[in-house]
Amino acid sequence: MNTVLTSVAAFVVTLGILITIHEFGHYWVARRLGVKVLRFSIGFGRPLWRRLAGPDQTEYVVAALPLGGYVKMLDEREGEVKPEELSRAFNRKSVGRRAAIVAAGPVFNFLFAIMAYWVMFVIGVEGVKPVVGEIQPASIAAQAGLKSNDEIVTVDGKATPTWETVLFILLDKVYDKGEIVLEVRDQDSRRRLHTLDLRGAPKALDRGDLLENLGIRPVRPVLPAVIGEVEKGGAAEAAGLAKGDKILTADGAAIRNWDDWVNIVRKHPNQIITMQIERAGASLALEVKPAAVKAQAGTIGRIGAAPEPPTEIPAALRAVVRYNPAEALLQAGAKTWEMSALTLRVLGKMLVGQASLENLSGPLSIAQYAGYSAQDGLASFLRFLAIVSVSLGVLNLLPVPVLDGGHLMYYLVEAVTGRPVPAMMEQVGQRIGIALLLGLTVLAFYNDLTRLFG
Repeated sequence: MNTVLTSVAAFVVTLGILITIHEFGHYWVARRLGVKVLRFSIGFGRPLWRRLAGPDQTEYVVAALPLGGYVKMLDEREGEVKPEELSRAFNRKSVGRRAAIVAAGPVFNFLFAIMAYWVMFVIGVEGVKPVVGEIQPASIAAQAGLKSNDEIVTVDGKATPTWETVLFILLDKVYDKGEIVLEVRDQDSRRRLHTLDLRGAPKALDRGDLLENLGIRPVRPVLPAVIGEVEKGGAAEAAGLAKGDKILTADGAAIRNWDDWVNIVRKHPNQIITMQIERAGASLALEVKPAAVKAQAGTIGRIGAAPEPPTEIPAALRAVVRYNPAEALLQAGAKTWEMSALTLRVLGKMLVGQASLENLSGPLSIAQYAGYSAQDGLASFLRFLAIVSVSLGVLNLLPVPVLDGGHLMYYLVEAVTGRPVPAMMEQVGQRIGIALLLGLTVLAFYNDLTRLFG
């Protein structure tokens, strides 16, 4: 229950911050360019809070449905405008000024991402060193010659101090289905180059756990065989396993740690495993039947349970990424640009069928990730905010009617032709845009439900 409440609270805070930043961009630039703002609303529907303020008596609103917001400006197309206020109407402004007002929302999202990354890099973000724990036989990583205890130093020439940076660069490269050069450092500090050849990789390489699909398992601290989380509808729940259960034996074999337990589960898809567990000081006998799941190495067993996480990262695996304020600003700008390019690239690949639509996430997944990042500390939550802010900025700049990018597309046509886009064409475009957004929303919700219950 606490996890759910944390996720909900973090989701509301995330939406509140990012929607406010986006709409404030429109509002601030509109005011600076002489447009009268009638309403600044966070959310849609019935107002929960309302206030009139400022010389124009602008209405500030917090509404019931927190899935967006809007800035209503004085406009002859939406109502009568007094003659003395015509110069302050949005539709009376030049194409350039209207475009600046519309573009300001996404631009403020990018500026916020830079600020969030800057703070994160200044205070320092803790991560895990990219040390390989296990290489699956016959996998892409095994064919490349990677070995256990190799530390990945660079990917395609870019430094990788943490697993997060490794994953980010791999995600950017994996859709090309070409070759990726990894530089590793072994236990004797010798450096070697290895090439991941993705030309014959499965089409669905980008689905699920990317490292697992490549055949790489990161080294992990030795975890006790204690259940930390049970997935709803999974084999573990059906067997009666609960959080805090310590697994003592499986089919008569002693279980020393979590890896022992994982190995037994993976080797027994659709087969009953007899367990001896300890719960609240008492010993219990249970049976579990792992579900069969297809993986890179073949069919494996899965029960839908996670271990009790360690309280902290072991010192030998801990990496802290931190910069001085000036360098942090450069890194923040570069990170925002890289995330924007990656988001746009993945969207393009999904559009042409070269990337899985399963990559789309909806509000349920965002809420879940918001809760995880909030529990993980300020730096982690700032990183999450930056990523979502970049995504919001990129999505709003897409040339889809009803989005900011659609309006900018209309203004570009107007600038070239010297005439506004006909109202009928705008209405048709809006219907198409709404249909596209509804379709994407339904797909994102479907993906969310599949991740949670599938």
